Amino acid sequence: MGAVTTRRMHADELDLDAPLVRRLIARRFPEWSALPVRRLASCGTENAMFRLGAELVVRLPRHPGAVPDLARERRWLPRLGPLLPVAVPEPVGTGEPDEDFPWPWSVYRWLEGTNPVAGAVAEPVRLAGELGRFVRALRRVDPGSAPTGYRGGPLRERDEPTRAAVAGLGDRVDAGAVTALWERALEAPGHGRPPEWAHGDLSPGNVLIGGGRLGAVIDFGCAGVGDPAVDLMPAWNLLPARARDTFREAVGADDAEWARGRGWALSVALIQLPYYWHTNPPLAENSRHVIAEILAEAG
Repeated sequence: MGAVTTRRMHADELDLDAPLVRRLIARRFPEWSALPVRRLASCGTENAMFRLGAELVVRLPRHPGAVPDLARERRWLPRLGPLLPVAVPEPVGTGEPDEDFPWPWSVYRWLEGTNPVAGAVAEPVRLAGELGRFVRALRRVDPGSAPTGYRGGPLRERDEPTRAAVAGLGDRVDAGAVTALWERALEAPGHGRPPEWAHGDLSPGNVLIGGGRLGAVIDFGCAGVGDPAVDLMPAWNLLPARARDTFREAVGADDAEWARGRGWALSVALIQLPYYWHTNPPLAENSRHVIAEILAEAG
């Protein structure tokens, strides 16, 4: 998914670097102060990641809007992790705000693996089945007192920003074609069951592959309950057409849910594309990939 993003992506983003993390660790976790720190290559838009020694990773919010995401992870990952078929991040420490950094931050166990690249997945059918089983297992978790997912509401709530993104893209997309596909997605019946758990951001950058298999899913900052159709997005942002049926069968999605999932993938791609066109080229490229896949699928 490309190299580390050093450009500012948000107007209220802070400058983050390894010396800052060393100071934070030295004050909050002196037992780890001798460990080397280096910034990791990442296309993440909300948090910056720094490798801490061989077994740990530090995540710092880039801007104020990302702060609640880490708090959500610290609360829910210990409950979700044991119920899921692949590894998820394990929080092991919380940093407090101080004179160098204004928000809480987190330390996690390091998870090995690499991000798959859309269009270049070595064994897409196997990955499709593994991703589908992960989605299904997450849906089976008792919603209990779970928070509403960041993308847990009806698809129609995204109508205005999606159309605004199409208008802002101008001739960079086929506005008539993508608008027609978006309107078709809005016609799909809504989620008729009680709210279910969803990850909410199953993009290639949040999937780790190891030994040719799905090894971990990371970044649960958007996770919560609602319409779980949002977790069908890998069908278009990662998997090739020939693996989509395997993914759909593993999840158990009916026609209405599949249509909503396609709508989610299209909406997220259209909104991300103009916002990250210059500041996060790998993410913009994946958005272009999604739009092209959905257009091709529609013929």
